[in-house]
Amino acid sequence: MGSRPLLGESTMSFPRSQAALHGVRVLDLGGEKGAFCAKLLADMGADVIKVEPPGGDRARRVGPFLSDLPDPEKSLSFWYNNTSKRGITLDIGKPRGQGIVKSLARTADVLLDGCGPGYLEGLSLGYEALTRVNPGLTLTSISNFGRTGPRRGYLSSDIVAAAMGGQTYICGDTDTGPVTPYGEQACLVASVFGAIGTLMALRHRRVSGRGQQVDISIHECAVGVTEHVLIRHFYDGVVARRQGSLHWDNAFRVFPCRDGWVLLSLFGEWDTVVEWLDSEGMAADLKEERWRDPEVRRMEVEHVIEVLEGWTRRHRAAELMEQGQAMHLPWAVVHTLRDVKGSTQLLERGFFVEVAHPGEGRSFSYPGAPYVLSRTPWRIWKRAPLIGEHNEGILMGELGLTAKEMGDLAEEGII
Repeated sequence: MGSRPLLGESTMSFPRSQAALHGVRVLDLGGEKGAFCAKLLADMGADVIKVEPPGGDRARRVGPFLSDLPDPEKSLSFWYNNTSKRGITLDIGKPRGQGIVKSLARTADVLLDGCGPGYLEGLSLGYEALTRVNPGLTLTSISNFGRTGPRRGYLSSDIVAAAMGGQTYICGDTDTGPVTPYGEQACLVASVFGAIGTLMALRHRRVSGRGQQVDISIHECAVGVTEHVLIRHFYDGVVARRQGSLHWDNAFRVFPCRDGWVLLSLFGEWDTVVEWLDSEGMAADLKEERWRDPEVRRMEVEHVIEVLEGWTRRHRAAELMEQGQAMHLPWAVVHTLRDVKGSTQLLERGFFVEVAHPGEGRSFSYPGAPYVLSRTPWRIWKRAPLIGEHNEGILMGELGLTAKEMGDLAEEGII
């Protein structure tokens, strides 16, 4: 497969009508929890209508911002998580706002709910109520602890999910306390699982004709991606410990170099690596026969690390990676974000895409998708919507509200 199309090329080469989810309509009430889930669907061609309270989502007021001064229209996080969507403002806590949600739900395939267990039900907008309006509707709920269980009403955030999901406990160095994973990892993973669950529900609807409720717990998603940690505990009784950049099975570790950091495999192609060190007079005692025993190396890994670190400090990271890769060793430079931006691999594959922001008079680079489809291409179709940008187009153009009704809604603070 060739490189991804640039944004400017897509209208001619890849119209939205050819996108994988063209024809699917999503009503996005996901807020901060589900924004990335809806973005994934929108970038694959779904018509996603983002519903925000009058004045805009709280996420618009969370930095970083394009400028030094906070501006709800220039939140970079909001921009990234809401590409390809249309947007309306609506107070769903008021009866007329609830009526508009029901009207929109009649033609929707998916409603994404990030409001928390019981909130939509209290507004007569829960799954049972909405499926009376549209039996084919899929309602995907992304909440802190899921819709059931003793902690369903607990307050949470991404770092709470990481802490209670076991991720924080296993992150950090050997002599530090637990460390929170960088960024909104738990919420992003929940959004990915939310998108997958939504697509499975839509696939099943093709057979049954009916929608269903998809219940995504951010807490469970954090637990689910601890991977080997829980499996080892279940079957071997092992409680994983923090060990910094040393891999859980001692197979890899990050080492300092003259100009940065490099990730090395500790035991692969052992004889070849020892010969390399010896050629530079840096093998120390690793030439001794006993070190050829993998079990000895694992038991005394700290000594192996000490010798290797003395060697890596004399080299440049890229030099070690290239020579290691030439010997079929999975070694890698630990890239800075500047390195990632300039990666020849990513640039050759067209990973970064330019998205026009007419209000700013320029385009901005965005990360692309880690998948390339040859027949139903992914792309960012447009920047995130401005606050209430599509109120008239959707509420008047699609629902048929009059100018007077729009004025009344604005006066009552509903839009």
